[in-house]
Amino acid sequence: MAPSGLKAGFELDARLEADSEPLMWLGLCELRIMNDRRWPWLVLVPQRQDIEEIHDLTPLDQAMLTFEANTVAQALKRVTGCSKINTGALGNIVRQLHVHVVARSEGDPAWPGPVWGHGIREPYPRADLHGFCQKIRSALR
Repeated sequence: MAPSGLKAGFELDARLEADSEPLMWLGLCELRIMNDRRWPWLVLVPQRQDIEEIHDLTPLDQAMLTFEANTVAQALKRVTGCSKINTGALGNIVRQLHVHVVARSEGDPAWPGPVWGHGIREPYPRADLHGFCQKIRSALR
């Protein structure tokens, strides 16, 4: 039996499962937080099996993904007060469609370069992870 909210037949990529924590369910996507305290970093995972590219989604799902990504980006910017939001769907390593939404600020560990592949991940202490998740949930309500 699939957990509550999980779409039948959908399986999360093992690497996404290992590197991120579930935050909440949106309409199309599961919203997850990357467990790397260097950057406030969220990931939207559309609950569609065997989809690798945004253009593989139906037009309705594409519109929903855009809406959810924009909503998450606005909430993340409000919560963090960051200078810039980076949004991207790369998929070169993890093929399953997922969209990164990263809060960036001048002087962060990788500024102005990309966060991908920069240094070694620094997991959140549990209390900090929980607190950040609560702030994001509140901003999205």
